[in-house]
Amino acid sequence: MQAERSDSCQERTEGQVAAPLEAAWDSIRAGLRRDLGARTFDGWLKPAALGNFDPEMGALDVVMPSQFMADWVRSHFGDRLALAWKTTLPLVREVRVVASSDGPRPTPLLILEEAPEPAARGRDPSIPNFDPRYRFETFVIGKANEVAATAAKTLATAKSVSFNPLFIHGGTGRGKTHLLHAIGHAFLAQNRSAKVVSMSAEKFMVEFIRALKENDTIGFKQRLRSADLLLIDDVQFIAGKDSTQEEFFHTMNEIITAGRRLVITSDRAPQDLDGIAPRILSRLSWGLVADINAADFELRFNIIETKLAALPAVDMPRNVVEFLARRVTSSIRELEGALNRIAAYAMMTGRAIDVAFVEEVLANVLRANQRRITIDEIQAQVAEHYRIRKAEMTSARRAREVARPRQVAMYLSKQLTPKSLPDIGRRFGGRDHTTVIHAVRQIEKLRASDAELDADIRLLTRQLEG
Repeated sequence: MQAERSDSCQERTEGQVAAPLEAAWDSIRAGLRRDLGARTFDGWLKPAALGNFDPEMGALDVVMPSQFMADWVRSHFGDRLALAWKTTLPLVREVRVVASSDGPRPTPLLILEEAPEPAARGRDPSIPNFDPRYRFETFVIGKANEVAATAAKTLATAKSVSFNPLFIHGGTGRGKTHLLHAIGHAFLAQNRSAKVVSMSAEKFMVEFIRALKENDTIGFKQRLRSADLLLIDDVQFIAGKDSTQEEFFHTMNEIITAGRRLVITSDRAPQDLDGIAPRILSRLSWGLVADINAADFELRFNIIETKLAALPAVDMPRNVVEFLARRVTSSIRELEGALNRIAAYAMMTGRAIDVAFVEEVLANVLRANQRRITIDEIQAQVAEHYRIRKAEMTSARRAREVARPRQVAMYLSKQLTPKSLPDIGRRFGGRDHTTVIHAVRQIEKLRASDAELDADIRLLTRQLEG
């Protein structure tokens, strides 16, 4: 009878404790599917199942159906899974990706409903959980982000800085959060006993309101204002929130006056932030305002090359790297997602990565990123670059000073527009499609041996895409 009561109690407990783990897993899966895209998620992460959970260690097993899938997911999505679990359910402090053949079956041993002690034995919740991937060493620098990256590193590592706060702004997916986490990593590496507080402006607002309701505003203020480094992400979210802005202003003043460091990010420059109190905008402008512009072709190319260096099993020819850098222009985040998708599909299918394969895998992404560059634009830009009349693009002249620029324009028309070879030929004085093929092959061949021509085409590409 006692055993029956014990079994019944255990069943009730397991029924109660299933909810937190399963609810977190549902939320994480939805987020991963959204961030990675349906194809990548369905191919690699959809088969994942929850395994054992050790409440003492805070370790959770995510079980894959094969060793191959476990190795791939661990290598390519392990950090992302760990961060998602730690953010969604802090009791999970370690995520182990295992195969069902060498690990537990996917029947979860669920967490206890009340487990404050394991949480207390884990990572100090007052220490920000910075993403280990987001460091200065992994941030690729180009003209679009050079000022912001240099300022961020200076603020994080210099003994004293001439600017405070640092305000970084730029569109979605350009690297603001990467720099924010990199600052946190570098600052803590040099100041191990320092107090660092990192939160979004939205979380600032939520915690401030909670402190008001619980009559704990003193505790809230002390926690933030005693920080040696305060990092606030997406400040635009406090627009129109008067009481939150009042507290935010005083927090800013306290941090800056005390000589501590403050970094704030936003999707817009201070002067473009609507609904933010003028005195806050003025205070923000006192420091250094650094923008992150849209990445140009060269930066996108270098980012892909850097990512590929960490994926030695992925063989991507240079022309495919150039194709990706040229066609996926919306954000760095989307570019990285596109690269991950290509790598995953190449591994799953065993197919070689060429332009046709990329066009197939990224069909929706490429359509969304397509900017309609016209053959007329290309002809005008090339003619201006080589200082010839645009009319020479359609003329019958075969002199080298005219023929070579015309071939370059045909090559760029093939690379940058969806026009067919016959269509391109017609736009160049009614030439046959075989003439266009010859021009494209000739320029491809010359680019490999003629550094000056290669530089010309890179410059023209940037100008046309810009």
